Amino acid sequence: MPERPERGNYLIDGATVVTVDPELGILDPGQVLVRDGEIVAVGRDLDAEGAEVIDARRMIVMPGLIDSHWHMWSSLGRNFISEGYEYFPAKWDTSAQYEPEDFYRSVLLGSVEALNAGITTVHNWSHNTRTPDHADAELRAHQESMVRARYSYGHRDLLPEDEELDFTDIDRVANEWFGDPATLDGLVHLGVNLRGPDLGSDRVFHREVAQARERGLPISIHTMQGGSTKVDAVDLEERGYLDGPKFLICHFLAARDVDMEAMARNNTPLSFTVHSELRLGEAGDPRAALLRFRDAGVTVSFSIDATSIAPVNLFEAMNVAWNMGIPWEGTPTADMEAITFRQCIEMATINGAKALGIDHLVGSLTPGKRADLIMIRASDINVAPVADVESTVVRSVTPANVDSVMIDGRFLKRGGRLLAHDADEIVAKAEESALAVRRRAGGRLSPD
Repeated sequence: MPERPERGNYLIDGATVVTVDPELGILDPGQVLVRDGEIVAVGRDLDAEGAEVIDARRMIVMPGLIDSHWHMWSSLGRNFISEGYEYFPAKWDTSAQYEPEDFYRSVLLGSVEALNAGITTVHNWSHNTRTPDHADAELRAHQESMVRARYSYGHRDLLPEDEELDFTDIDRVANEWFGDPATLDGLVHLGVNLRGPDLGSDRVFHREVAQARERGLPISIHTMQGGSTKVDAVDLEERGYLDGPKFLICHFLAARDVDMEAMARNNTPLSFTVHSELRLGEAGDPRAALLRFRDAGVTVSFSIDATSIAPVNLFEAMNVAWNMGIPWEGTPTADMEAITFRQCIEMATINGAKALGIDHLVGSLTPGKRADLIMIRASDINVAPVADVESTVVRSVTPANVDSVMIDGRFLKRGGRLLAHDADEIVAKAEESALAVRRRAGGRLSPD
């Protein structure tokens, strides 16, 4: 276990503070007071006796970014794809070749890259949980990363459609890893990801939902990104499945208006994987889906999906979404409003928190919430000069501009430097595992 930095008493002073709190708005300049992991106050001229004052002039301070859907087990295989050999073939050829230690190294690689890029919460959508040892390896990586997360236990890749997810090990994981909050420092919560009607039989899906609901576990499902889907949100609503943030749907590009309306009525969120919808979304123009979901009142969050498709860069997701989120002449979107900078920021922060059911804890710089925040250098050559700060965050900022990252009141990155993790060692181990997986897979991936 890496040494955990202490939670401190900090006054972040002089920054442009993007709170993502509708009551507090943007303060320029502003202050954020953090004590023992909690945001105590946000404002100006705060009483901060005994606090370490951090000079944040020429900085942008905002909530940490939140990912709502990421297959983290395959992070070390991000570059297994090549021309004519894309995500799905590469995944299918390698998914059975990962040993538990490879899972540990892959999830740690992804988690530490995430915090380095200003992502303070990840949703580890583990859709290749091969054995109990693989699950333990992923959770060990979460424990060591100190990044906030949902761990969604799922099936192994290519599980037959008529074979159910075995909840026996989920019960073991719930007891051993989540029975005592101290085990994961209260930063990780447990969920399940189910294949859903598109990737499993109806009988299996409904039986799995029943088992998850009996245990009170939040459920996540995929829909096909093609032109049709078996997922029917109206039917799910009638069955009582659309239980707010306890039921998260990813992709759903083929959603009908009635599906979106059902999701909005039940506060059921969507995970929109910007790059993936563009590359793999064969259901039509994802621009239209993004605008339609927003106008229907669905909570839309952003996600990475897999690093074979998208970079670990939610700033880029915001940028691309803003550029693509425009009305399109001659389509039903023609009279809709374009996506705004503020909406993009909300989709990458508070909406992600809502999608994971943790918006009471994180997602905005609201007093009483946990201190998950990032500090961005506004004086960097690709960012300065700042005029409209929301435009700057969406259009100009990249992970390279993230100066400091605080999760639950602990600085894990400060002054551009990771404080609790050895990136060189993490990369070396990931390279070692990636080579081993390629050798086991053979064929086109063989390095020999």
